[in-house]
Amino acid sequence: MKLFDVYPINDINITHAKGSKVWDDQQRQYLDLYGGHAVISIGHTHPHWVHRIEEQLKKIAFYSNSIKIPIQEELAQKLGEISGKKDYQLFLCNSGAEANENALKLASFHTGRKKIIAFSKSFHGRTSLAVAATDNPSILAPVNQTDNIIFLPFNDSSALEETFKKNGNEIAAVIVEGIQGVGGINVAENSFLLSIRKNCDQYGAVYIADSVQCGYGRSGKFFSHDYAGVTADIYTMAKGMGNGFPIGGIIIAPHLKPKHGMLGTTFGGNHLACAAALAVLEVIEKENLIQHAEQVGEYLSASLKSISSLTGVRGRGLMIGFDVPDHLKNLKKNLLFKHKIFTGEAKPNVIRLLPSLALTMEDASYFIQQLKLAIEQYQD
Repeated sequence: MKLFDVYPINDINITHAKGSKVWDDQQRQYLDLYGGHAVISIGHTHPHWVHRIEEQLKKIAFYSNSIKIPIQEELAQKLGEISGKKDYQLFLCNSGAEANENALKLASFHTGRKKIIAFSKSFHGRTSLAVAATDNPSILAPVNQTDNIIFLPFNDSSALEETFKKNGNEIAAVIVEGIQGVGGINVAENSFLLSIRKNCDQYGAVYIADSVQCGYGRSGKFFSHDYAGVTADIYTMAKGMGNGFPIGGIIIAPHLKPKHGMLGTTFGGNHLACAAALAVLEVIEKENLIQHAEQVGEYLSASLKSISSLTGVRGRGLMIGFDVPDHLKNLKKNLLFKHKIFTGEAKPNVIRLLPSLALTMEDASYFIQQLKLAIEQYQD
């Protein structure tokens, strides 16, 4: 049997990792400024994270949600404290797509409505309803197509207002990333998020803050939506939540009431996943990583803006994007293979930086030095 060929693969075999460094099977060291799609939140193989998982594994790794699982309650309490959402409710699942799927479903249950507003360049996942709300026809199978999604321009409050005036009584939810990741690190304007909140309140719709990539402290606040001073009805989470251990979740405002059977999951919230997620929150708190991400991110953004070859530097905290001109189109590839630095991309010409929140100032400075060198030495 061979693997189903759906990923473009770099010819690199990473065998071990620590902090923001990874090593391949030839013992070559790389600086990781991508964190496997923003997943590595506290650094690869953080000792506390490893210890938490090992200790839990010695006790019990899994049992179903048919029994009491106290570590879920422990996770909910810690998450409420650090996120500032103590009165919210937590539903645990396995991935960002599953988190968004359940958030949209819950919004429909709550309102009794079918229509969802999503935005241009959005990415919410690859499961049925999440992918329908994703602005990428190439990954939308015919079976996922639905008339229930209304796509609007991102950061266009007028279009939002007009759509609610016409269809407000049919709209179950608005789903929006505080910072679009796959779309190219596009930051939602504060006024835009405030307009979403106002219209959802006026028409009884649910505000879903997709925080799968832009949440969990990455932006310099726990949720990037917090910059606008808004409170969403549902926040979706995954990626950095487990530092590489698969876990996702949604936190749900108190006015959205649960009912037995409305949501469910087999593996979600298992003992081992909760141990990993608790370790992440404990490290974020102890090492003050949210403030650290803001400070290192400010340094990186300022340094990138000083490089004349680059344009459109944008983002918040350690979620940064910049545009690469056509004459440097292979810059990402050269950074990886010539300078041993992992970065991300967004089509057509954006480099994305999504490193660990614990990225040191020394490593950030090294990246800027190597980036400048890569531009100076650039060859197609």
